[in-house]
Amino acid sequence: MANVNAVSSTHWSSIREAGSLYGLKFLWLMHRIFGRWMVSFMLLPTVIYFLLFRPQTRRSSYAFLLAHYRYFPEYWAKKPNYINVARHFWEFAEAVVDKLMSWAIDISADEFYIQDPEYLERLMSDKRGRLIIGSHFGNLEYCRGFVHRYRDKVINILIHDKHSENYNALMTQLNAESRVNIFQVSDFDIPTMLRIKAKIDAGEWMFIAGDRSPPSGSRRTADVQFMGKTAALPIGPYMLAKGLGCPVELIFSCYDYSSKKEKIRVELMSFTDQVVLDRKNREQELQAYAQRYALALEKQCSRTPYQWFNFYDFWGEATAK
Repeated sequence: MANVNAVSSTHWSSIREAGSLYGLKFLWLMHRIFGRWMVSFMLLPTVIYFLLFRPQTRRSSYAFLLAHYRYFPEYWAKKPNYINVARHFWEFAEAVVDKLMSWAIDISADEFYIQDPEYLERLMSDKRGRLIIGSHFGNLEYCRGFVHRYRDKVINILIHDKHSENYNALMTQLNAESRVNIFQVSDFDIPTMLRIKAKIDAGEWMFIAGDRSPPSGSRRTADVQFMGKTAALPIGPYMLAKGLGCPVELIFSCYDYSSKKEKIRVELMSFTDQVVLDRKNREQELQAYAQRYALALEKQCSRTPYQWFNFYDFWGEATAK
């Protein structure tokens, strides 16, 4: 296990949020007046801005694409360059807009490709609450599209990111009646745990990301293998699942912007019916859970690398040099 004693300049939580609340509102207004084509056109300055004035973000994008090229060479025709980085930023900007639109407009079920629809139906008919581990791959907000079909389901999303206040504020304004609730937590203290447990006992779903370590120095991580290199992933989701005693699922949702025929792909899969930790082998078992998650995330990235939206030093290579 690796202890996180401080938030370094390469940690994702130290990277400030790009974009003002007024800027996000302006994009939404342009979408309402002109449609999606105008918003996509207006994203070009954003892509240029990230390429020219966000060197850390640019380096992180290139480092990931290069790692993907080395680990999955069959995907690439040639070694990625900064044109590929620009496409990476473009898909990120498109995904941010789609997140906003997913809160402002109803998403039809016809827009989705569900990997295992029978499994989803079984989960929706199950009255038990459950913890669902997602990621910063693709667009998790698209979950509203199929939750819309099941009005009795309430989705809660746990986030650590204090820098996303603009985005979260606008989402709430766009759809105050949404059955998706966002909770910003800095630590899983006793009051927070009791609040989450009450929601799980009421049959609600609780979403948490499993690919970013929280900024709190007291939280530990586990070293896993991801795309051939060692990365530190949080053990918080599995500790939380242990305390809640509920079933755990994994969810991945993304959209291939290079294909106009591609639908929003959603994969919801079983992780474990209950996280069980032996006191003597606790660290090894937590590492095993984190590694299983890493393998599932790696499989998703192998098919659509431009949907990876962790623009920071994910492998900690900058501090290791």
